[in-house]
Amino acid sequence: MSAGRLIYLIGPSGAGKDSVLAWLMQHAGPEENLSLARRCISRPGHEASESHEALTPQAFAALRDAGAFVMHWSANDLEYGVRHAELAPLHQGRTVLVNGSRGWLEQARNKFPNLIVAQIMASPEVLAQRLQQRGRETPEHIAARLERARRLGLAPHEVDISVMNDTTLDVAGAELLRRLRLLG
Repeated sequence: MSAGRLIYLIGPSGAGKDSVLAWLMQHAGPEENLSLARRCISRPGHEASESHEALTPQAFAALRDAGAFVMHWSANDLEYGVRHAELAPLHQGRTVLVNGSRGWLEQARNKFPNLIVAQIMASPEVLAQRLQQRGRETPEHIAARLERARRLGLAPHEVDISVMNDTTLDVAGAELLRRLRLLG
């Protein structure tokens, strides 16, 4: 069986990456052969956020130091990691989607030379509105996330797929699915 494809999804907080990924997993057919890598995050689980493995900062550090993660990064005062087993479907020819980090993109490209980068974007106004609505951060944290979004923005030539998520989830999800299908 041939190796699958690794899709590394990036975008600023509030762009709707989790929502677009959930839409994609619900609407893609079996022919897409998709698998979503579950992340470990050093924050408690919350029903309005992605389904992740919640870890204390100490437990995360212990797993990281033991080599449990194939990729890991820090962002917005949290630790994120993807366990090795989450990429195992690649060896079965599946396409694996990882909700990644722009800050770890260079390391991801070095570690996975055939990485496909998909960027989900939204206008600064939409980002600010969504961050306020989800109610997880203070106004200071929201301002810091918006500044990070501005600072870590990527040029179009730096990504393989770019999707604007300023209107409806159906529009953004369908566009990502269309673009993934074009990859063959």
